[in-house]
Amino acid sequence: MTENESFSQDNGNTIDINTDESVSGSTHLNEPVANEDEIEKLKAEVQELKDKYLRQVAEFDNFRKRTAKERLELIQTAGKDVIVPLLEVLDDCDRAEKQLQTSNDAAAIKEGVQLVFTKLRNSLQAKGVKPMPSIGTDFDPDRHEAITEIPAATKEMQGKVVDEVEKGYYLNDKIIRFAKVVVGK
Repeated sequence: MTENESFSQDNGNTIDINTDESVSGSTHLNEPVANEDEIEKLKAEVQELKDKYLRQVAEFDNFRKRTAKERLELIQTAGKDVIVPLLEVLDDCDRAEKQLQTSNDAAAIKEGVQLVFTKLRNSLQAKGVKPMPSIGTDFDPDRHEAITEIPAATKEMQGKVVDEVEKGYYLNDKIIRFAKVVVGK
């Protein structure tokens, strides 16, 4: 049976088995799908989208590089706001050292050193650093690091911090250094 052959039914009508009515099977494939203007328009649109994509990729790459550079600069200068006030304390330490070498007045030297310590504590406190109160408090493994245990002087001091070897500190209410303590047993 060829492509254009038809079947006859019992009532005498013929049925064309082609998918398109009375068109040979390959004829519809030769018809132009779209005209040339439409193809050129689509090519131009593809080129435009490709150009936009490349620009977006380049823009994102520049953004990524810029943010990485800014982040690196931020990390390198992150401590600046803490260090600059401490430089004033360092200057006071230098002046106190000169006084220690030239002066024999113990009371004046002691007073000068106390002023330097007070200034240092105030500078750190202004940046959110607070000492952790430990002596006489219950031992808390979340805040304290037990160095040793000693017999407690009284029954009330058992399980409490008897001595502080190294102070603990908070920075804006977050522990930045645990207190090293001696606990009574």
